[in-house]
Amino acid sequence: MSDNTQSWDRIAAAYRADEKWPSDVVHYGHSVPDESELRLLGDVDGKRVLDLGCGSGESAVALARAGAFVTGVDASSTLLNHAHTLADQQEVRVEWHHSDASDLAFLRADSIDMALSVGLLNEIDDLDRLLRQVHRVLRPSGALVCAYTHPVAVSLGLEGDGGSPAGATPVLRRPYGGGTPIVVERFGARFVLHPRSLGDMFSAFTRAGFHVEMLLEEPSGNTAESVPSTVIWRARKVGV
Repeated sequence: MSDNTQSWDRIAAAYRADEKWPSDVVHYGHSVPDESELRLLGDVDGKRVLDLGCGSGESAVALARAGAFVTGVDASSTLLNHAHTLADQQEVRVEWHHSDASDLAFLRADSIDMALSVGLLNEIDDLDRLLRQVHRVLRPSGALVCAYTHPVAVSLGLEGDGGSPAGATPVLRRPYGGGTPIVVERFGARFVLHPRSLGDMFSAFTRAGFHVEMLLEEPSGNTAESVPSTVIWRARKVGV
């Protein structure tokens, strides 16, 4: 993650200027339904929510505006500075932590009601460690909702700055899944991704003590209609 963190620090300003994520609703990715439509988190009022890879803080702020007690974690100090500013502007309180997402030692076991991760999991090398950490801090039956670039989109080379126009014929550029790290470019910076098949991800959730409740494969208006650009999971803590 260290190389990716440096890349996020370099492109933070360009990323924020280009994306313009809303801060009144949790988002799950480009041109896919947000929380107002999917309702994967439910009522967060009064709940302790962990936002892993919170970036510049839009979803964390949206959760805080909805009444949640939010902890945002990100390895990029530059993005966290933007998150601090956004929370101040929106007059909400979020507890920000500059930390690797897999290092949650600052949180007590069974202290979090719900965890959220958007755009992070395919940047994580040791996924098992991260999921074990999330499982530890979640309360019994607590939910983890995560979204990231679909492995099919990665295999078609649609994970970087651009994508195929709507209606274009997708071209296979890489093997599907497999776990071999790949390098992609975003806003002129290099990022290392760790693509995994949906089956590998399901197995990782199970090993960590989660029960998968929902799997959504969402197409984007920026790619061919039949190509899923984003995968969203909801899994619940079991094994306690």
